[in-house]
Amino acid sequence: MRRLFPVTDQTPPADVREDREWSLDELAEAYAYPASEEREGAWLRANMVSSLDGAAQHDGRSQPISSDADMRIFGTLRGLADAVVVGAETVRLEGYRPARARAAFADRRAAAGQGPAPAIVVVSASLGLDFSLPLFTEPLVPTLVLTGAAAAPDRIREAEKAGVEVVVAGDGPGIEPARAVRALAERGLVRLLTEGGPRMLGQFAAAGVLDELCLTVSPTMTVGDAQRIAGGPQLPDPSRFTLTSVLEEAGFLFTRYRKA
Repeated sequence: MRRLFPVTDQTPPADVREDREWSLDELAEAYAYPASEEREGAWLRANMVSSLDGAAQHDGRSQPISSDADMRIFGTLRGLADAVVVGAETVRLEGYRPARARAAFADRRAAAGQGPAPAIVVVSASLGLDFSLPLFTEPLVPTLVLTGAAAAPDRIREAEKAGVEVVVAGDGPGIEPARAVRALAERGLVRLLTEGGPRMLGQFAAAGVLDELCLTVSPTMTVGDAQRIAGGPQLPDPSRFTLTSVLEEAGFLFTRYRKA
């Protein structure tokens, strides 16, 4: 990051405000999760990217509207999280692999009592997943699958046969967002990060369990009919979030909003 426009009373040190690339340690400090006494239970943060015209992807993937700086923040947010929660369709489209341990975050994670890497948590109603993929067979930290009680028993058995823990977090075909967050917190996963997709983010937002949104505004336009960062039925009233910080590099804006 090269410039910070402070929007709180937490003015960064002079050397951090200089026009230079931030270190991963500085980014980790800037994006640190709230301390336990500042939150109740788990803290759910979303990280998404959007073009200027509101597209969350181009040709089905987010990479074309991203940047190197965006990926540095992406890696930082993963390096701070206990678990990364992601929808099954995003797993398929983006070719998800297990999260890896990164030396830059090793001491920080150890001090926080975290494992070497975040767990990947896949949300799927149908369990239509390929359990032979490295995401499920080669994770450093076991991958979890969240689903509803109406999930097909044969798919649950197939997942469990592959060594995947299936967590039921809803009475119907899919998850109930608040119940899913509680289920993860009960497993000690309280620093949560979701990377989409849009439908799942819409569910979390509509249920009122989204605490923070880290939104990258990409200086690109895609036109077309790509999805927005969140999808689903319209809320009766817009949810209000408060801007807490903005970073900028090469025209990309890296914003943080907290639920008001």
